[in-house]
Amino acid sequence: MWTLRAAVRLGAALSRVVRSRPALRVALPPPPTFCPDRALAALHPGDPGALQGRRGGGRGPGADGRSGGAVLAGEEEEPEDAENEEEEEELLRSEPLLPAEAQRVCLVHPEVKWGPGKPQLTRAEWQVAEARALVHTLDHWSVVETMVVPTKMPDRKLIFGKGTLEHLTEKIRALSEVTAVFLNVERMSASTKKELEAVWGVQVFDRFTVVLHIFRCNARTKEARLQVALAELPVLRSNLKNVGARPDGRGASSRYIMGSGESFMQVRQRLLKEKEMKIRQALERLRRKRQLLGRQRQRREFPVVSVVGYTNSGKTTLIKALTGDAAAQPRDQLFATLDVTAHAGWLPCRMAVLYMDTIGFLSQLPHGLIESFSATLEDVARSDVIVHVRDVSHPERELQKASVLSALRGLRLPAPLLDSALEVHNKVDLVPGYSPSEPGALAVSAHLGLGLEQLKAALEDAVLRATGRRVLTLRVRLAGPQLSWLHQEATVQDVQVVPEAGVADVTAIISNSAYGRFRKLFPE
Repeated sequence: MWTLRAAVRLGAALSRVVRSRPALRVALPPPPTFCPDRALAALHPGDPGALQGRRGGGRGPGADGRSGGAVLAGEEEEPEDAENEEEEEELLRSEPLLPAEAQRVCLVHPEVKWGPGKPQLTRAEWQVAEARALVHTLDHWSVVETMVVPTKMPDRKLIFGKGTLEHLTEKIRALSEVTAVFLNVERMSASTKKELEAVWGVQVFDRFTVVLHIFRCNARTKEARLQVALAELPVLRSNLKNVGARPDGRGASSRYIMGSGESFMQVRQRLLKEKEMKIRQALERLRRKRQLLGRQRQRREFPVVSVVGYTNSGKTTLIKALTGDAAAQPRDQLFATLDVTAHAGWLPCRMAVLYMDTIGFLSQLPHGLIESFSATLEDVARSDVIVHVRDVSHPERELQKASVLSALRGLRLPAPLLDSALEVHNKVDLVPGYSPSEPGALAVSAHLGLGLEQLKAALEDAVLRATGRRVLTLRVRLAGPQLSWLHQEATVQDVQVVPEAGVADVTAIISNSAYGRFRKLFPE
């Protein structure tokens, strides 16, 4: 009977409809006098206070990351109340993926030295270093022992051969201080996890679970938390298959809940399916609102630059250096940024531009995580220019580049947008005498401010080409509204007044569409 009550309560909790606010947050520095206010208000018309995004504090999913969103004229957001907030929290509530207490971890890395499974462009010590960084990203977790163990077939059920597994088991059981094992493989099946935990006597976690937990800790906005919840569903299904029995120890698959015609296992599978449907519906609502924001930016012709790169390559630091935005807070850890944030900056030509800080990528990042965050990464597809930030001080910089480009191609970005991406080699201060070998690459140190002027000049050229803007000198009457119109709809660079003629020669950066409107409103 307790099983029926638990299933009913869970079903009731999952059957409610989720409504979410849009996830895009904007954090703007004080605009210079030459920047038109309408450009800065492009995302939140009529709400100047919304331009300063609220930054969620802390690392847990309970941090406050909600922000308002702009809608087009005639569009209204769905009303929200306390009940809706409670429903959303219930949908996002789930069991911890990893233990909350401190863990002393034994890192086990299966090394494939030959055959088709041998990784390319990397070495075992580099993979181990990245795995250690993942563990150290977790609060109060530490690596106390590292083992690199050769294997011929890492895709076999227990990863290692019989003799190797027995030897590894002896070593792990002899380490009395170890409380968990991090097996550096992308994903373990539920049965593999269960058998290894029985053999080694401690909990065993794979790369997917650790990365997913880090995602959950760093998710600030409702959208990011929903995307993490969606990515967790395969883990919950895998754990469900591994249960194989009811809590009372009797077989679950053949037992039916009173008069329902469903077994306990079938009820839980159905509830997970309903939960997935509701999460996808909530994300779809957020996606539609995100599209509204994108169309509004296009209507206002506000250039957007998406900054992408491997995790911890210095994307946020570079944006802070380009914009001076104090709200951009870089952190020296993996996956510090999960929510797309927008930061206003200005190019040398005094044109306002929006920099989008995006989620970082990782080699062997589980495909399910990329799929779950595809809605957030749609902002990259709608940008005018992509900046690919690379950490040239990292020994695996070529593998990192390949991982980022592979993930971007998986997003089906327009070929011209991807082909015209600017490649920025960051952290050159850590590599004395560094000079880029790739044509068109720009060497910078976001931390020290080196090479930023050259980068801004390259960004200006790329934005002007991508948006179809051009520099024109137009003669306007001082007594007419032309000069005011140009200040509103273009980027005015210079005004030369000819007082005796009552006119002014205005040099401005203007798009083709805006120039067409100018000629229509003010025919010569």
